[in-house]
Amino acid sequence: MNNREILQLAKDALSIEIAELELLKNRLDDQFLKAVEIINSAKGKLIIVGIGKSAHVGNKMVATLNSTGTPSQFLHASEAIHGDLGVIQKTDVVLCISNSGNSAEIVTLAPYLKEYSSCLIGMTGNLNSKLAEFSDVVLNTFVEKEACPIKLAPTSSTTVQMALGDALAVCLMELNGFKESDFAKFHPGGSLGKNLTAKVDQFLSPQKPQVSEEANLRDIIISVSSSKHGITVVTNEDDITGVITDGDLRRMLMSEQDLSKFIAREIMSKNPKSIDKNALAKEAMQILKDKNIGQLIVTENGKYFGIIDIHKLLDEGIN
Repeated sequence: MNNREILQLAKDALSIEIAELELLKNRLDDQFLKAVEIINSAKGKLIIVGIGKSAHVGNKMVATLNSTGTPSQFLHASEAIHGDLGVIQKTDVVLCISNSGNSAEIVTLAPYLKEYSSCLIGMTGNLNSKLAEFSDVVLNTFVEKEACPIKLAPTSSTTVQMALGDALAVCLMELNGFKESDFAKFHPGGSLGKNLTAKVDQFLSPQKPQVSEEANLRDIIISVSSSKHGITVVTNEDDITGVITDGDLRRMLMSEQDLSKFIAREIMSKNPKSIDKNALAKEAMQILKDKNIGQLIVTENGKYFGIIDIHKLLDEGIN
């Protein structure tokens, strides 16, 4: 195959899956609403059962649901029939995923899944299957064709299953009033967690450049140069009155005025941008981006507390 043919094959596969997702969207009905209501009102957890490719889909669903406020657990069908059925409590809801609905393990399990739980929800592409027969609620994931060239490998079918799982998770989030602050509780690590929870004071520069309003040019240059940030903060005691950057100094040095008479108050830029040390770091990043600046003054109770630098935030994954 040449490159053009390869690209066309990929586009055809995506087109088939997009078409199947459109069909799924258009057939959402009362069965979906019942599934959402049952899961949302359950006194126990949601247990998702699957085998083969559906097991991989089930594990992804569990990960999404747990991270968005719906306690869930995955149970592999082959393990379930060898003792792991004991994990199911009568207060739990079971969601069993099987495209055919008639695989040997699912046919064996279905009666027990229904008996041991408060409700069995079947997710299947075969409404005449044994899984559909035993289920209290059936979510139809029928696909007209798989996206693979021989129309056999689970492609469209697993895409539809995963998308329907996402739809369940989104609806449950809204019903539970799940907010960004709740999401942050479950994601404390990595850049995602940092963006949701990290505070400004976690990323303060170890340097705190500062001069008084009356500081002369020599003191200003020393303060700016001793800081890697190329900035110093002008204060009246700890009250912030302005900032002086290395750019301000260059512009002043290029003037024809008597430099020996300049003091900080005459050079500084007034009303600099600042942020409280307890604000979220992502809020600081947003200000830095919006104002196209490299540093931001950090305050505590309105007083000068330190400097936060855009490069530090970027290095830490704050965006």
